[in-house]
Order: sequence, then structure tokens, then C-alpha cells
Amino acid sequence: MLAIAAAVVFGIAFLLDLLNASIGIGLTALLALGLCLLALHQAGVGTASVNSWRGGWRRARR
Repeated sequence: MLAIAAAVVFGIAFLLDLLNASIGIGLTALLALGLCLLALHQAGVGTASVNSWRGGWRRARR
């Protein structure tokens, strides 16, 4: 989910750069936000699944 949000932020930054527009925040700040979201995604934040917990429970039960 964070990777999708990063892609959206990068897309907005790219369009603003192409159109030479400004929304009150610099392009560098948008790029930093996108990189931060990608770093969180790579770190595994927000990617917990129920299956990984159930797998551990089955191993402990046997």
C-alpha cells in the first residue's frame, strides 16, 4: 500500500515538474516524501499478514 502511495506522490511531482506548476510545496519535498514512503514499504511497515501468524501457530502446536 505504501508503494502505491509513493507512486502517486512521484506521479504528482512528475506532472507538476512537466507543467512548471507549484502547489505551495517544493518538488524536492515531494520527492523526499515519495522516497520515505518507499523506504517504509521496503522496511515492511504495513505489510503484516494473517497467514504469517497462523503459520507460526501451527508450528508451535505440533
